[in-house]
Amino acid sequence: MSAALRALYDAELRAHVPEPLPDGLVVERDGPLVRSYGPGPQGWIEYRDLGEIGERELDELIARQVARAAALGLPFEWKFHSHDQPPFLEARLLAAGFVPEDLETVLIAEADDVPAGAPPDGVRLREVRDRPDLERIDDLAEVVWGEDERWHADGLGQELAADPGAIAVVVAEADGVVVSAAWARFPAGTHFATLWGGSTHPDWRGRGIYRALVARRAQLARERGRRYLEVDALPTSRPILERLGFGAVTDTRPYVWRP
Repeated sequence: MSAALRALYDAELRAHVPEPLPDGLVVERDGPLVRSYGPGPQGWIEYRDLGEIGERELDELIARQVARAAALGLPFEWKFHSHDQPPFLEARLLAAGFVPEDLETVLIAEADDVPAGAPPDGVRLREVRDRPDLERIDDLAEVVWGEDERWHADGLGQELAADPGAIAVVVAEADGVVVSAAWARFPAGTHFATLWGGSTHPDWRGRGIYRALVARRAQLARERGRRYLEVDALPTSRPILERLGFGAVTDTRPYVWRP
């Protein structure tokens, strides 16, 4: 089952480009690569398959990405997967100055199999769209991650403006304060909803808020006729998701080049 799901993930989600593009998002193509940037603090390099590429050709392809990132003055993440070919890809990324970050696991579940779940007492979940609510997500991110994460109001707002049906943003509130936030994207022409966010205020961790946010987004996915949920999970969230019925299909590691 995981091999079939991995193939579907490769075909439908990797290098998927939203249509219409949100304002501020630039997408460029370079051979098999899809390079995107803005809004947000970094750009992305994605692809479905690099094909039968040789080492010299690969080095030239990577060098062009570094040159473009340097010209923009932006960090770029090359989204590497453990089943990617050629086998020397990681070595060539390291040689070009890309730095590996924490390994993540691509997890997929049937939306119908994810159990319902309510937030703990004193917490309510609410779907949001307006700028003031999105700015409250930035406030949360500043507490959890630092000031460089204050991009949510712009980025999520532009996605909602471009296609309100392609993304749903849900916050968890306690005493009027956003204590966690997560969103689901619904890529057009796919069987998937993809899950993002879920960071929780340190004072509210370990109370089931993340599980409740997953359940709410699974409900939204079912309402939109999406069969599968996909998430790139860090080791901290993987056990929770596996208990909710998610299974691993591959690993992914960000390789980041910074100016």
